[in-house]
Amino acid sequence: MTAYKEIQGISVQTVAGDPPAPLEGQIWYNSSTGTFRAYKQSAIGAWSTGGNLNSGRTFVGASGTQTSTLAFGGLLDTGGSPEYFAGTESYNGTSWTEVNDLNTARIHLGGCGVDNTSALAIGGFEDAGNPTEDFAGTETWNGTNWTEVNDLNTARRYLDAEGTQTAALAFGGRSGIQSFYGFTESWNGTNWTEVNDLVSDKRQLAGAGLQTSALAIGGEGPTGVTAQTESWNGSSWSEVNDLNTARDFLAGTGTSTAALAFGGEDPSNPAYGLTESWNGTNWTEITDLSNVRRDLSGTGTTTAALAFAGGSDDPTTIVKTEEFNSPAVLTETITEV
Repeated sequence: MTAYKEIQGISVQTVAGDPPAPLEGQIWYNSSTGTFRAYKQSAIGAWSTGGNLNSGRTFVGASGTQTSTLAFGGLLDTGGSPEYFAGTESYNGTSWTEVNDLNTARIHLGGCGVDNTSALAIGGFEDAGNPTEDFAGTETWNGTNWTEVNDLNTARRYLDAEGTQTAALAFGGRSGIQSFYGFTESWNGTNWTEVNDLVSDKRQLAGAGLQTSALAIGGEGPTGVTAQTESWNGSSWSEVNDLNTARDFLAGTGTSTAALAFGGEDPSNPAYGLTESWNGTNWTEITDLSNVRRDLSGTGTTTAALAFAGGSDDPTTIVKTEEFNSPAVLTETITEV
């Protein structure tokens, strides 16, 4: 039999009781009870209703936090023919306010930024009449206006973007002539530079993190809808553990070691409410969205997130906002081993 020390490199600690602040996965021997004990954290939290968007839409770019979010672009719900939208709305934790428009109306764009005063709008699809009109345009938001800056090297839609206005990462996507892209580009506040590709080409994916440390989550690849997760270490992508449920058109938020993935669809299900939490190693299913939806957007962290826009069989979902809240310190559970 292999000893615990040979596996972990340390011996099991003997404690007269339980340690005051055990770490996730820590095992010890409780000499008071004569039992081996282990510690695990259980993610808890719930989605609740936030303020409705003024303009219901899908495929929206987003940046910010739960209480300071910017939503821009998207496909406007007109009840008739689709309308590519340049509108921007700002969320203050309670309600959405219309602010100045993008310079170019577009859908399927990437978006990132720290809050509703500083953001990037990246790429997308700008012309409903031309199925190959993929867009490379980048715009920056200064809290009042959008300004056109240098383009992506590769025009595309269905991409994801993570980071800040001056240090961002754009990855994945597709074009009218190429179904799937693995391209990754890094933004330094002035220019985009091509860096190492995703392990697998994909589109309609979600993401989380920063320019130097990010996740690419789910989406659709050449073999279909995927549960694949990839981790970016600042120079290259590597495969890590999959989502529990494969899906595309989902949203993600958080960091490379603490993320949420929610909503989406797959060929057998037109809209999901599923939420999964990432702890740096594994995905765990937690509380579902109150409203199933696909093509949605999200911002925030694993303890304070925002989900908004997106479609489902319920047409009222498209304007709804949901807020996810979980204690900063996750519920602690001690179990015998």
